Parts: sequence; C-alpha cells; structure tokens
Amino acid sequence: MTTNISFRFYTAQDREACLTIFDENCPEFFALNERVDYAAFLDSNPLEYEVCIVDGAIVGAYGLLGKESEWRDLNWILISSKVQGVGIGSEFINRVVSMGKTAKLTGIKIAASHLSAPFFAKHGALPIREIENGWGIDMHRIDMELKL
Repeated sequence: MTTNISFRFYTAQDREACLTIFDENCPEFFALNERVDYAAFLDSNPLEYEVCIVDGAIVGAYGLLGKESEWRDLNWILISSKVQGVGIGSEFINRVVSMGKTAKLTGIKIAASHLSAPFFAKHGALPIREIENGWGIDMHRIDMELKL
C-alpha cells in the first residue's frame, strides 16, 4: 500500500479524470451504458463524493451518499486499473466504515456488479438481492449490505 495517499471532495475540474478511470474499468467492472449515468452524476456536483489522490494524480473516487439516519449508499466507487491490487480499495472501505460509524449509521448499502461483489464480501458485505443483467447485458447487479 502506498503511503502518499490523500482524499478530498470532488470538484468539476476532476470530471475528466474520473471519466478516464471509469473508462479504464469498462467493460470489466462497469457496463458501457453506465457511462452516461456516471457523467450525469458528476455533472450534478455531488457534495459528498470524494476523489483519491496518489502522488498528485486522481486514482479513484467514491461517495457515501444519502440523508437517511440509519443507512447510506456507497456510490460510484472506482479505482484506476493502474493502482488496483495495492490496497487502495481497502483504504476506501476503511474510510467509508469510519465515516458510517461516526455518523452512527446502522449500515451501508452497496449496489455492486457480480464482478465487484467479491471485493465487498471480503470486507463483510452480504448479498441481499441479485438482478440478472441489472446493469446491462451480462453485468449482473448484486445489492449488498455492510452492517456497522
């Protein structure tokens, strides 16, 4: 795991870097048709969305979103293929869990794909529903919960 990692809130200037990371993860972790939704999400200037920076470059992003008092949603978590496998995803989850505990949440809802679900399961998330082709052709949706 790299030690030169930081997080900050997303700004409109981060849009292209985030879309580039999205593209790096297609079609392996995201369905191609999801790009339009992700771009619209970024264009909405999400206040609780964060980017991850390593050595001055944006390498990932995620958001713990929602206003519910007991549950929040982990949205649009993505990591550059250039840094996958070095612990940054686990750093994201640790950060999200810490934020959830600070907010006194019961848990975190995760809408994963069948390809990313094993990563979340490794961190204690449990599947609660599966939707075949839920994200697009051959990209199955797995709704999960991570209880805190």
